[in-house]
Amino acid sequence: MKLTARIPVTAAVLALLLGSVTGCNRLKARDQLTKGVQAFKNAQYEEAVNHFQNSIALDPNYEDAKLYLATAYSYQVVPNLDTPENLAIAQKALDGFNAVLAKDPNDLTALKQVASISRNIKHFDIAKEYEKKVIALAPNDAEAYYTVGVVDWMLSYKNAVAILAADGLTDDGNGNVKKTKGACQKLVDQNTDLVAEGLQYLSKAVELNPTYDEAMTYLNLTYRRKADMECGDDAARKADLAQADDWNNKAMGARKINEKKKEKATQGGVTMK
Repeated sequence: MKLTARIPVTAAVLALLLGSVTGCNRLKARDQLTKGVQAFKNAQYEEAVNHFQNSIALDPNYEDAKLYLATAYSYQVVPNLDTPENLAIAQKALDGFNAVLAKDPNDLTALKQVASISRNIKHFDIAKEYEKKVIALAPNDAEAYYTVGVVDWMLSYKNAVAILAADGLTDDGNGNVKKTKGACQKLVDQNTDLVAEGLQYLSKAVELNPTYDEAMTYLNLTYRRKADMECGDDAARKADLAQADDWNNKAMGARKINEKKKEKATQGGVTMK
């Protein structure tokens, strides 16, 4: 009887001890998270990674620490650098954000980060896929529309450079009238969908943000890619270039407006005597 009477008491003590250890670890995990956030704010990303890893080791269910760890990795990714080291860091960041999305597929922060990292390592189709997921959840996110349009322009420009180079030409930005008919047909085949989608998404970005000067700049550039595909229709080529020039002028005007807004924001609350 005495032996059996001791079992629940011992179990209760063990539970109490385990709860105490768990509570202690959670406090330590929060401390490590706080130190990691401070290092992150100071752009000390490797140190931040160490603190966030420690935090997760102390509390494996600490979702905030996991999100911060993935973010710290993402800030170490160098855009367009194809070294194994850079791609490995990018993959660690992607793994972290995908783990977040596995639990909550509608986490906007994680979706945007996957799109951004994918773009930085030139996985453009994935980048567009995730920006479109952002748009499905946040249809008024002008930046997401802008990013899809920019990726479309990047891909269309890459195609144009390669096709023109095979013709012995470099892009003149004005429709490249010296290209052969064969080159023009290749541009039509490879760039029609990209240009159409780019114009659609960039126009939507400007509709949502009427002073979005970066989107206007890429509308200018995308209309120049459209001019490549007019294939002997000089009037159409000139119309595209007129649209491009118009968007370039609008971009300069919007940029001035935005600069004035920044100046006012900087001077806010200051009264000259």
